[in-house]
Amino acid sequence: MGATNRPAAGRMTGGEAVVAALAAHGVDTAFGIPGTHNLGIYAHLPSYGIRHALPRHEQGAAFAADGYARVTGRPGVVLTTTGPGALNAATGLAQSYSDSVPVLLVSPGEPLDHPAHGNGMLHEVKDQSAALAAVCAASNRVRSVAEIPVAVAQEFAALRGGRPRPRHLEIPLDLVDAAAEVRPAAPVPVPAVRPDPAVVAAAARVLAAARRPGVVVGGGARAAAAELGELVRLLGAPTATTANGKGVLAEDDPLALGAGLHHPAVREFLADCDAVLAVGTELAPADTWDQPLHPGGPLVRIDVDPVQAVTNAEPDVVVVADAACALRELAGALPGAPPPGADRAARWRRRIAAQARDQGERYLPVLEPIAAVLGRDGILAADSAKVCYYGALSNLPRYRPGGFLYPSGLGTLGYGLPAAIGAKLARPDVPVIALHGDGGFLFTAPELASAAQLGLPLPVVVVDNGGYGEIRDEMARRGDPVHAVDLPSADLAALGRALGCRGVRVEPGGLAAALSEALAADRPTVVHVPARD
Repeated sequence: MGATNRPAAGRMTGGEAVVAALAAHGVDTAFGIPGTHNLGIYAHLPSYGIRHALPRHEQGAAFAADGYARVTGRPGVVLTTTGPGALNAATGLAQSYSDSVPVLLVSPGEPLDHPAHGNGMLHEVKDQSAALAAVCAASNRVRSVAEIPVAVAQEFAALRGGRPRPRHLEIPLDLVDAAAEVRPAAPVPVPAVRPDPAVVAAAARVLAAARRPGVVVGGGARAAAAELGELVRLLGAPTATTANGKGVLAEDDPLALGAGLHHPAVREFLADCDAVLAVGTELAPADTWDQPLHPGGPLVRIDVDPVQAVTNAEPDVVVVADAACALRELAGALPGAPPPGADRAARWRRRIAAQARDQGERYLPVLEPIAAVLGRDGILAADSAKVCYYGALSNLPRYRPGGFLYPSGLGTLGYGLPAAIGAKLARPDVPVIALHGDGGFLFTAPELASAAQLGLPLPVVVVDNGGYGEIRDEMARRGDPVHAVDLPSADLAALGRALGCRGVRVEPGGLAAALSEALAADRPTVVHVPARD
C-alpha cells in the first residue's frame, strides 16, 4: 500500500486527489512520463509513497504495467500527459485488452470548456477519450475535482470485478491544479461471481460420466491454480493450456500436457475426449493458430464473461462464474473415484512434446540454459518472436501462474523487455529474463535505458535472425517477392552498453554462463545470440 502523510480528506487539487485515491487503492508503483499537463499529478507521487518507473516511451509504460499486473494480479497503473503521451500508450492497452489484463491509464484531457471543434492548443486531440475507449474496456472523463475519488473507486471496482481489461481515466487539465473540497472514497469490495448451483450440478454430471475427460485452461484461471490442480486430479483429466494459461498447472504435473493448442496432437487429444472442460479461455483463433478444436464429447465452459462463454465454441453447459469459485464448487459436486489419468496423460504428452520439439528444435540450445537459470519460480517475458512462439511456448516448462508473459491475442512486437521491467519490479526476488527476436527488440530497445536507471539485474536475450523472419517465411510460402524484411546487422551488445547496460555477444553454447553472470550483475545485460534462419 502507498503510505501517505497527507490528510485523508479536505481541500486538495485534482492532481493530489488522483494520487491520494490511487494510494488508497493499494497502488505502490506507477509507470509513465511527466509532461506539461500532468505535472500537478506527478507533484504528489513522492508524498503518497508511490514509486515511479520512468520508461523511454509511453508504449513501454503500458507494456511494463501489463507485465506488473500479470505477475501481481493487481492493476498496473500508467500515467501519461495529454495527446501524444496517451496515444503512445494505446498499443500496450490494446494488448492488455486482448489478453484480459487489468491496467489503468490516467491522463489529463482537454479542459472542461474546450471548444467543440478545437482551437489548436498544445497536445490537442479531436476526441482523446473516444480514441482510448476504442482500445480499452471504457474511458471515463470526470467533470469536477470532487468527483475524482469516486471515479478512481469506480475504475478499480471494474478492474477487479468480472473480466479484467484496461481502462482509461481522463482528468480535464484545468482540474489538475484546481482545488476543491474532496471526500475520499473507500475501495469497493468486489465479491467473486459465484456459479448457479443447478448449473454446477449439470456440469458435474457431464464430467463424472466421462471415461476420457480432458481440460483446457486459459489465462482466466491464473488466480485459480490450487482449485484447478484439485479438480484435474479428481477428474484424472489430462490438461492442456493456452499461452496465457501456461504454468497455471505446473508443467511437471503428471496430468499436464503443456502449453500450445496449435499442435495437431492436442487437437487429436481433444477429439478423443468424451467430455472437455474449458476454464477461463477464449478458445480463440490466436490460441489454436486458426485450427478449430472439435471435442469428442460434451463441452463444459467456465468463464466469468457470459459473452465469451459462448464464443468460438458452443458449450453444452455454461458455468458463468469466477474460475476459483466454480472449480471449488464443481470439485465438491463430483462423485466417486476418477478414471485413471496419469498413464493416458503420459501417452499424449509424449506425442505433443515430440511435435513441440520438432517445431522448436533450432531454438532448444537457447531455451535449455534459460530454463536452467529460471528454475521453478523465474519469469520469462517473451516477445512475439519465432524463438518464443515456436520455441518457448511449448518447450520451456513453467510451474507457476504468471511465469510466462506473452502478447498472445494482439501479437504486438516489442512487448518482452518492458514487460520484464514491470515483472522484475513486481517480483525482485525471482529471476526474470526477456526473450526477443531482433526485429521486435528494436521496437522498444530504448527501454534498456529505463532498466539500467532502475539497476535491474535483467538478462535481455536477443536471438538475431537478421530481420522479420516470420514475415520473410510467409512471403516465401506465398511465392511473393521476399523484400522489406531484412535488417542490417547491428551490434546489439554495443547498443546495450551505450544505454547503460552490460552487453555480450555469444553463441548458444556460451549462453548458460552469460545468463548466470547477467543475473548476478548490477544492471541489465543484452545477450546477443546470432541465429540466422
